[in-house]
Amino acid sequence: MLVIVLAVGLDACTQKRDAATDEADVKAALESFYAAMKKGDAKAAMAMLAPDAAFVESGRRETRQQYEESHLPADIEFEKDNTGTRGPWTITVNGDTAWGIASTTYDAATPPFVSTQLAVVTRGGDGKWLIRSIHWSSMRL
Repeated sequence: MLVIVLAVGLDACTQKRDAATDEADVKAALESFYAAMKKGDAKAAMAMLAPDAAFVESGRRETRQQYEESHLPADIEFEKDNTGTRGPWTITVNGDTAWGIASTTYDAATPPFVSTQLAVVTRGGDGKWLIRSIHWSSMRL
């Protein structure tokens, strides 16, 4: 009987998540995606995306495959050619779902602009956080 009580108690302890760790892990997943693009590593960028990921930009929705084939190469070229200053991520975690919002200012771009990213991230059964959706919205400064 004592063994069962201890096993149940240990299982309950391991299921509790640390909010600060979850926020840090979500931020790391998002930053890994952008770092891969900056390096020109399309494979590493795609590894951070869930199989059913969807993207929204300029009023259009893209599937993961559409993003990989058409939009990702342009994003990689942009990231390689431009340096922006990203503000802090605001991360909210709700169980195995999280969302992050950050703005990046591109002062040296012509014309200068700010891009705000809203990303939805989910934790899989393996504990890894993957991006399920990103919505980019930009405006000139």
